[in-house]
Amino acid sequence: MSSPAEFYKSLPPVSKAYGTACLVLTTACQLGLFDLVDIALLYELVFSHFQVWRLITNFFFLGKFSINFGIRLLMIARYGVQLESGPFQRRTADFLWMMIFGALTLLALSLIPFFRSPFLGISIVFMLLYIWSREFPNANINIYGLVTLKAFYLPWAMLGLDVIFGSPIMPDLLGIIAGHLYYFLTVLHPLATGKNFLKTPIWVHKLVMRWKIGAPTATPAQPDNAGAAFRGRYYRVGGATAYPAQPDRGSGAATTDTVQPDSSSGVAFRGRSYRLGG
Repeated sequence: MSSPAEFYKSLPPVSKAYGTACLVLTTACQLGLFDLVDIALLYELVFSHFQVWRLITNFFFLGKFSINFGIRLLMIARYGVQLESGPFQRRTADFLWMMIFGALTLLALSLIPFFRSPFLGISIVFMLLYIWSREFPNANINIYGLVTLKAFYLPWAMLGLDVIFGSPIMPDLLGIIAGHLYYFLTVLHPLATGKNFLKTPIWVHKLVMRWKIGAPTATPAQPDNAGAAFRGRYYRVGGATAYPAQPDRGSGAATTDTVQPDSSSGVAFRGRSYRLGG
C-alpha cells in the first residue's frame, strides 16, 4: 500500500488544491488565527467596502472540525478525484472551468435572499457529488451498510441524511442546482441541439498552461460515425472499456462503501454523452 504522502502526491491537481485549501483554512480557523466573519460572503461588505476577497474565501470553509467536516473533505477526495481522474482525465482546463462556473453560479444564486448563505464550500462539494452521480449513474452505493442504491440517487440520499441529522439543507440544494445547470449546459443541451454554449474559455486553457498543472489541452471525444449522436461511456463484455479505466473506487469513502460498475451482461449504460466543441 502507498504511504499517505504518496497518495497525496498522486491526487489530480485541482481537487488536491481545493481540498488542501479547505483543510488549511479550517485549521487556521480552529487555531483562532482569524474570525469566520472575515471570510464570510457578506455582500453588504463586498459592495460597500470593496472586500472582494469574500467572493473567494467563503468557498474554502466546510465547517469547523467535526464528523460533517470530515465527510465533506472525503467527498472531495472521492468524488472530485474520480471526476478529475476519470471523465475529465487529461482535461484539467475543463475541470477547472467546471469549478469556476459552479462558483459563479452559486455567487449569483446567493444574491437572492432566499438562497443567501455566508459559506458556499459545502455547495461546491455537493455540485461535485451531483455531477459525479450523473457520470456514474449505475454505480452501486452502500450507505452506512444499511441501504444500497444507484449513484444517480446519491445526492438526494445525502440531502435526506442532512435533514435527518438536522444540518441545513440550503447549501446542499444550491450545489444540486449548480451541478444540474452545468450538466444540462454541457451534456443534455448539446445532446439535444448539437450546440454547446458553455465551452471552456481560452483564458482557462492559458491559465492551466501557465501554471503547468495537469493536461493543458482538451481532446473532445468523437463519435464512431457521423450518424450517432449519443456515445455514452460503457463497459464491454469481457472487461475492456471504451474509455480509460476508472480510478480505484475504494479510496476516501466517508459515507459510502465500495462503488462498483453495473455488472449486468451486455452493455451497461454509463450516462454520459460526448461534449461538443470541448
